[in-house]
Amino acid sequence: MSDIVQAPPIAAHIQNHQIKLVKMASFGAGEKSTAAISATTALAILLLWWFVSALGVVPHLFLPRPDEVLTQIGVIYRDGYAGASLSEHVSASLFRIVAAALIAISAGIPLGLLMGLNRWAKGVLDAPIEFYWPLPPLSYLPLMIIWLGIGETSKITLLVLAMFAPICLSAQAGVRSLPIERVNAARSLGANRLQLFLDIVLPSALPEILTGVRIALGVGWGTLVAAELIASTRGIGFMIMAASQFLATDVVFVGIGIIAICAFIFSAAIRFLEAFLVPWKGKL
Repeated sequence: MSDIVQAPPIAAHIQNHQIKLVKMASFGAGEKSTAAISATTALAILLLWWFVSALGVVPHLFLPRPDEVLTQIGVIYRDGYAGASLSEHVSASLFRIVAAALIAISAGIPLGLLMGLNRWAKGVLDAPIEFYWPLPPLSYLPLMIIWLGIGETSKITLLVLAMFAPICLSAQAGVRSLPIERVNAARSLGANRLQLFLDIVLPSALPEILTGVRIALGVGWGTLVAAELIASTRGIGFMIMAASQFLATDVVFVGIGIIAICAFIFSAAIRFLEAFLVPWKGKL
């Protein structure tokens, strides 16, 4: 009779070897913060700016030193510029940007979702949007003046046209990138049209929509100077254009810096909104 050899228990065999968890390698930029890299880059740019201006590589009239720009900020804050205080310039520009953004978002998101869901809507709206979107705002600025006058309406309309297209097209792209398997799964579970839109289509398109809003805000701030060319007496863009006529380069840098800070705050707010509304973005 042959001997029966008893095999060692599997659990004991596993205990003899330490279990190692393998973390998958990240792809792309990863999830680590880039704040330190960005801060170092900003500091390097400031040092390069100071070094170039201090050595006189560029004439002082065209490139003032950073400390002179900071001094000019205090002067404008105390005395104002071009007949208005700094707060009046900033508040005028913020009013135009915020008003235009609200109008563009209110119109762009529904129309973009409709274009993604309905081929007739896409066929009707796609051609005019694709026609005017590549045009620079300065090209249809004279039409805004002729049609709407030189008041706030023409300025805000110009900003709305610049911001509408990125939002609308991003909403459309968000709908069209929705996997059909997700839609079919919801239908098989008995979802009606409203549930399908609210629970599947809208959440899936939301990351693209928020990205479009961020792009639109950047375009809006870039168009601000053109919008405030229309008979303005207030605004950061107006302040920049008024300073450029007198070669006040330090004031121009102050205006550029204020626009950059405001645009950064708006972009950070959208990023925070993304983290709150679509925490799964980039993780699925």
